[in-house]
Amino acid sequence: MIDLIQKRLVEYKVSTPIEEENALKEIVQEIMLFALWRAEFFEVAAFQGGASLRILHGINRFSEDIGFILRNPDSKFIWQPYLEKLVETCREFGIEPEALDKKHMDKNVRTALIKDDSIANQLNLSFMNNQKGKKLTIKLEIDCNPPPGSDFEYTYLDFPVDFEVCHQDVSSNFALKTHALLCRPYLKGRDWYDFNWYIAQGVTPNLELLQNALNQFGPWEGKKVEINREWLVAALGEKMSSINWKDAGEDVARFLKPVEQKSLELWSEKFYMGKLKKLEELFKK
Repeated sequence: MIDLIQKRLVEYKVSTPIEEENALKEIVQEIMLFALWRAEFFEVAAFQGGASLRILHGINRFSEDIGFILRNPDSKFIWQPYLEKLVETCREFGIEPEALDKKHMDKNVRTALIKDDSIANQLNLSFMNNQKGKKLTIKLEIDCNPPPGSDFEYTYLDFPVDFEVCHQDVSSNFALKTHALLCRPYLKGRDWYDFNWYIAQGVTPNLELLQNALNQFGPWEGKKVEINREWLVAALGEKMSSINWKDAGEDVARFLKPVEQKSLELWSEKFYMGKLKKLEELFKK
């Protein structure tokens, strides 16, 4: 099965060690999604976030983590049973991962870490040179108390074999990304890169879900704010005026191919206000 992974890696046509590491992570992420499907994980959960945009919709940036939400809230959810099945499946593909359930039962977002050095040792990889003991690490996160209002879809994938995933639809994914843009306590340029992608695809956020998310967590928690298009455009405009766009671009650069990195020099308040105007126009359609 390791030959299947090697063949997949060649298809990426990477040109730098960073691209190679990102590509290998993505290949392992796809195998993990297949493993979770075999474990019937998607009966209770849905794929969402940046990795879903990459794997399901072809966004250009890589993603280092995999995000999920429960389809129905469950404060008793634990990763361990699914991690056991995940490890079993990975072994069938020549991967010997270490799976760690972080077990923070007091938190809504629960995390598991997958660490592996076996796959890199079986492949000729540039990013492993002179880095003995380096492990490939992928974080799995799931929101066990998601806000209501998401819409879900199902998509078939064909690597490593045919399988199906349940995932948020794009508008709902955009809503939670918008929540992150407005409420995340630190700057993450990848959020703003994704914002550009949604606008380019002609997508608007699911406002019902966004309102529920804002009422659940963040500066507007419990304030029962009435979210509409005008409110959202004003809130995003205020946020854009406070961003250090150079730092934002540096955050996302390592997840992009070299040909796209030059465009990050355009990032500025003026540039993003133009994107916001396009969002206003999309709302009017």
